Amino acid sequence: MNRSISEALALIEVFRQLTPDSIAALSSCGTMCYLSKGEHLFFDKEQVEMLYIVGNGLVSLYKVNSQGEKKVIFILDKGQLINEVILQGHSASINCEAFDDAQILCFDRSDFLRVMENDFALTKFVLDSLSIKVRRLYRQLKNTSNSVRGDKRIAAKLWKLSNDYGIPCEAETKINLNLSITYLADMLGSKRETVSRQLKDLVRRGLIRVQDGQFIITDRDKLSKYFKLP
Repeated sequence: MNRSISEALALIEVFRQLTPDSIAALSSCGTMCYLSKGEHLFFDKEQVEMLYIVGNGLVSLYKVNSQGEKKVIFILDKGQLINEVILQGHSASINCEAFDDAQILCFDRSDFLRVMENDFALTKFVLDSLSIKVRRLYRQLKNTSNSVRGDKRIAAKLWKLSNDYGIPCEAETKINLNLSITYLADMLGSKRETVSRQLKDLVRRGLIRVQDGQFIITDRDKLSKYFKLP
């Protein structure tokens, strides 16, 4: 049994629900890889036979449009499945790079499917992961509509990031990510200059502030009401 894989699995809450046989099977067939910030795990259209799970750190999934512009779709953290879509046997449909230094759990697609066949908890983990991503994509479609003003799209994105990665800071909430304006623009599919200008408006309204390169939400309820206003 691969001890490092066993230890990594034990630190991920969802895997504590699996049977001992499933944990043993995953530990024996799994491997670890490590990515430095900005390093790619795989590229769009690449034939990938491994299923990946974030063991530690953060990775981002992004697409590049016909103009060569980058659009970040998801940022994933510890315990989250990265590429469950490859269980169908098709090539990758997105790019994956390390947002920060990351530890990745790697499983051969066929081995992982065999364990799923014998443990419904693992199958449900995959289904839940897909469901969460679909719901998040629905929200993104709504918030990227041309009918939604850019400042409200930014407010909605920062609110969501504060919900996922927020740390209480007295009465405020700090987004615990090294998130540059350029990367935020990539997440929104917008120009950096446009996002920078709209961020200044949110700062002027007292909804957010930027300190030491990190975004701080002064009041999450007020920010939520702002992007929900007609």
